[in-house]
Amino acid sequence: MKYLKSEFPIAIALIVLGLGFALEHGAVEHGGGLLWGLLLVILAAIIGVAFRIAHHAEVLAMRFGEPYGTLILTLAAVSVEVVILIVLLQGAPNPTLARDTVFAAVMFDINGILGLAAIVGGLKHGSAKYNLDSANSFIAMLLVAIGIGMFIPDFVPDAQWPFYSAFSVGVMAVMYAGFLRLQTVEHRTFFEYSSEDEAEAHDEAHSPNALHVGIMLGAIVLVGLLSEVLSVLLDAGLAGSSLPKAIPSVLVALISASPEILTALKAAQQDRMQTTVNIALGASLATVLLTLPVIEAIALFNGERIIMALTPLQGGMLLLTFFTVMNNLHDGETNAIEGISHFALFAAFIALVMMGLL
Repeated sequence: MKYLKSEFPIAIALIVLGLGFALEHGAVEHGGGLLWGLLLVILAAIIGVAFRIAHHAEVLAMRFGEPYGTLILTLAAVSVEVVILIVLLQGAPNPTLARDTVFAAVMFDINGILGLAAIVGGLKHGSAKYNLDSANSFIAMLLVAIGIGMFIPDFVPDAQWPFYSAFSVGVMAVMYAGFLRLQTVEHRTFFEYSSEDEAEAHDEAHSPNALHVGIMLGAIVLVGLLSEVLSVLLDAGLAGSSLPKAIPSVLVALISASPEILTALKAAQQDRMQTTVNIALGASLATVLLTLPVIEAIALFNGERIIMALTPLQGGMLLLTFFTVMNNLHDGETNAIEGISHFALFAAFIALVMMGLL
């Protein structure tokens, strides 16, 4: 019963799913408050399920330790992101949705999560230490992955797109497989931290790992079903409106990042900045190296090119972000000043979205 009570958000989400399927057509026809009210309820249910997915991932993470811990967390978050993206892409045509979502996710992960965590950790502990090798490894892989997946496509003509798309899918798969191998075997120490106050799984210390994996997988399927309703409501709500067109991509990034934000902030409060760095940069890398190949592969299968090339403004924001993160994460310590610089960039991202420029 104790375990069942803890899954209350999933039970509520199942009820919301039933209501969503029953009311979506009426909401689309009537529009207005009914449509946006149901959309917000569906969104809240998806976020609630995402938190439960993150919780079970965190329990497994505590048991397996670093670097497997944050690897499980980031893979769970990216799985949610990919599922929602695939569902939304089946709705109204939106060839830039994948690009905008990956861009938004990087803004949330690096500037949002890392910025907030550095502020929280810096105000409480002064300078928080982490393994510099991990930051260097993540940033090196991120620069190459974003270059291959989001900068070079701007110069690839349509006639040669299938070949380059297939190449990018293959090279990103190899990059991530190689990085996982190095992260968990040869260079595992790069991504580890030492702490005298290790977290424990508390009440769920004796629950079987298979239970947590099973609930995670079922919850991810539930997110996909809820996203079906969300997609219909979003398409109807945005059609003919003056709302920013980046709303779907920002919502997807927010859903996947929201549980990670709390985990990263908790780690920063406990002076475990290594976990925060692993989450922020690891989630960004997983988003680029996993989300892009999946979406590109679907586009290749359908024979319809999707737009992955960044806009000049997106490219400029990413360059600013990487200049900032490379300058800040160069000495193995973070502080509140560095956190403010990242969070200022995140605030600029939100402002540009609200202005409809991203």
